[in-house]
Amino acid sequence: MGNPPLRLDRSGLVLLYIFLRTLQESGAGHIQYSVPEETDKGFFVGNISKDLGLEPWELSERGVRIISRDRMQLFALNPRSGSLITAGRLDREELCETLSSCFLNIEILVEDTLKIYGVEVEIMDVNDNAPSFQEAEIEIKVSEHATPGSRFPLPSARDPDVGVNSLQRYQLNPNSYFSLQMRGGTDGAKNPELVLEGSLDREKESAHHLLLTAFDGGDPIHQGAVAIRVVVLDVNDHVPKFTQSVYRVSIPENLRSGTRVLIVNATDPDEGINGEVFYSFQNTESKTSEIFQLDSQTGEVLIRGSLDFEKYRFYEMEIQAQDGGGLSTTAKMLITVVDVNDNAPEITITSSTNSVLENSPLGTVIALLNVQDQDSGENGRVSCFVPNSLPFKLEKTYGNYYKLITTRMLDREQVHSYNITLIAADQGFPPLSTETHISLNVADDNDNPPTFADSSYSIYIPENNARGASFFSVMAVDLDSTENSQITYSLVEDTLQGAPLSTYISINSNTGTLYALRSFDYEQFRDLQLWVTAQDSGKPPLSSNVSVNIFVLDQNDNVPEILYPSPPTDGSTGVELAPRSAEPGYLVTKVVAVDRDSGQNAWLSYRLLKASEPGLFAVGLHTGEVRTSRALLDRDALKQSLVVMAHNSGDPPLSSNVSLSLFVLD
Repeated sequence: MGNPPLRLDRSGLVLLYIFLRTLQESGAGHIQYSVPEETDKGFFVGNISKDLGLEPWELSERGVRIISRDRMQLFALNPRSGSLITAGRLDREELCETLSSCFLNIEILVEDTLKIYGVEVEIMDVNDNAPSFQEAEIEIKVSEHATPGSRFPLPSARDPDVGVNSLQRYQLNPNSYFSLQMRGGTDGAKNPELVLEGSLDREKESAHHLLLTAFDGGDPIHQGAVAIRVVVLDVNDHVPKFTQSVYRVSIPENLRSGTRVLIVNATDPDEGINGEVFYSFQNTESKTSEIFQLDSQTGEVLIRGSLDFEKYRFYEMEIQAQDGGGLSTTAKMLITVVDVNDNAPEITITSSTNSVLENSPLGTVIALLNVQDQDSGENGRVSCFVPNSLPFKLEKTYGNYYKLITTRMLDREQVHSYNITLIAADQGFPPLSTETHISLNVADDNDNPPTFADSSYSIYIPENNARGASFFSVMAVDLDSTENSQITYSLVEDTLQGAPLSTYISINSNTGTLYALRSFDYEQFRDLQLWVTAQDSGKPPLSSNVSVNIFVLDQNDNVPEILYPSPPTDGSTGVELAPRSAEPGYLVTKVVAVDRDSGQNAWLSYRLLKASEPGLFAVGLHTGEVRTSRALLDRDALKQSLVVMAHNSGDPPLSSNVSLSLFVLD
């Protein structure tokens, strides 16, 4: 006894899927999972966090998300368990239609590293569809003179499932006249045919009722049936015959509705109605009948819908030619759709930033984008680029994904923002292109210290200045922005004549205005040098220093000081002696004075203010020498009194007086 066939129920299929998924995950390359169709929302597909080398909590923290186009609604990420789960019911027949294997490709983006991982999910078929025929009942007309062995095509059943769950066999109900045989089609499918096993007699039986049943191989087995009514006709000698058994034609996808594709032709040598041929589609899917139209009388095939190479590239149709007597034959029509460059490339920005820090290293990623072209061949081959004038380029990463990166360090002070044009062009003729734009702001980095207009400043301040008054302002400029350009001014600590500099001068930290805290005295110090620091508020802060040289200008604030004759301490005047025999010009004495000021404020002049004997003495204007102007006479008094003034050249001038007492000796 042979082993019984292995049959899997729904639960067994799920267990098989888990086993197969475990085997797939152990392989290398991109991540692969399997999941049965028709599962509920939230069904476990795979441990994506583990396969990415992450912990479940890292999925949300690192911005892990699905970015696949047109498939995002089918799957989701569970951040708690780190699993890839279904986002809804999956119907393999809806997703992959007639494909024997159904693979869905999605991409997983790890946002913080901008890395993409490919995930391939196989949708495993379950036996959720029964074989079905397009019509519930068909009629076949057969001449009563048809010879045994004559074949008559039957409609094929459709089962969208695949593998063992798809259509497996046909069965015809037992009868005395007809049997069932299979005929291989050009696509490898087995098409049922009705074979006449014995002679027909219309007078005995004008019609035969048969039942064709189609079975799949699932567990449980599903089936579908179509009723067949065979009508036995009176004499009709000839069956229509096509000029070709297979019609082949290639057409571009951009044909307009109403365009003729081809003309099929079948002839029948019978006369009258038995020689009239009528054409119709047989065993044709509804989608095909929506695209093509067959004229039943002329055999002309026209376009009635829109062709799309990207959806359907090949159509196979069966055309029946039937004469007026009911005899028919069939021919195949194979239509190949040729791609036309009717789709421009599509650019999808998957992830991007609107701001990048200046001085970021070469190769900094700005955006991640996907480029697709629905055409094929050269029409679908896309090149993507950025204009050469910009410091960016596109670098291919995974599949049709590109990353936009910098080609050099950016400088905000030169260009503070970019409007980046991304261009994708295909290789079709004529080529089609698409462009999109990314706006990028260059964020400031504290890479510029404050700078002063001059390397040093010289300031002249008159002495005796008002205390607390401003006397100068320094200003620095920082090319950075926001807090990186906010400047604070300060004085570098120093001492002046043993006292802190800050007791003499202060600075406004916001404006750079310098203030004198004391009244300067030229006679104490004539100049001083200080350093002003301008520091920005960046992190870390940058600063610059500038020297400020302050020169104190002399003011006429000191009166001349008489050094000689020195004033007596008892309040008396100085006493000088002169001989009576002195000649004119005789130097009697000299008044000596000094002025602590400088310049013309210290230039002294002397003048005789008062004399007891006018005209007897004269004072040198610049020397202060007191000399006789004439010879002394006997009548001149023995005691002479003089008042001499010493004055400077300031404006206004200041002066000091000294009184002299002269005694004339014999």
